[in-house]
Order: sequence, then C-alpha cells, then structure tokens
Amino acid sequence: MADLINNIPDEEAEDITVELELEDGKIVNCAIITILEVDGKDYIALLPMVDEDDENYGDVWFYEYEEDDDDPDDEPQLKYIEDDSVYEAVADAFDEFLDKQEYDELIPDDEE
Repeated sequence: MADLINNIPDEEAEDITVELELEDGKIVNCAIITILEVDGKDYIALLPMVDEDDENYGDVWFYEYEEDDDDPDDEPQLKYIEDDSVYEAVADAFDEFLDKQEYDELIPDDEE
C-alpha cells in the first residue's frame, strides 16, 4: 500500500491535506482519510474541507492513487475512477474501513 500515509504517526496523519483543482478551476483543500487497496491498486479517500453551505460538504471523494516508488521527490498522481464497477468496489472497501474504525473504537486492542 502507498507510503504517503502509512509511515506517518497517527497524530500527524490527521493533518495531511491535498489541494485539488476542479474542472471549473476552483481549488479545494481536502483532508486525506485513508488509502485503500482494491484489486491490487491503491485508491485515496478525500474529504473536502468546505463550509456547510458548499455543495460538496460531507462528501467523500475517491481517486486512483499512484506513487513512483523509485522517485521519492515525485508527487503522487490522482486519477478519476471512470469505471462504475471499480468505483463501487472502492466505495465498498471504504465502508469496510469505516466499519473497522468503529469496531476498533468500541473494542480496545487489549480486549481482542
């Protein structure tokens, strides 16, 4: 899985954001929720950091995520997910991620 999030301590990972330029030229700052692996590819889940009155408030955006492991200075690439079945698989993986997060909050590690 991608190293962008995995090698950062949890308390710092919460503060990682990315700026996206939308098709209309608008720049949206997004919090990185997680990077998921689905069928051997990495996908990133982003939460737009917008006001409550913005149409994107509360949405989670999914993108294909690619990192060049050979060039650590190269910025990660985000690509639109054009295939509906792939998008659904990523959304399902995200739902499982959320379920696991809720479970982990309910059951401390020492009780498992």
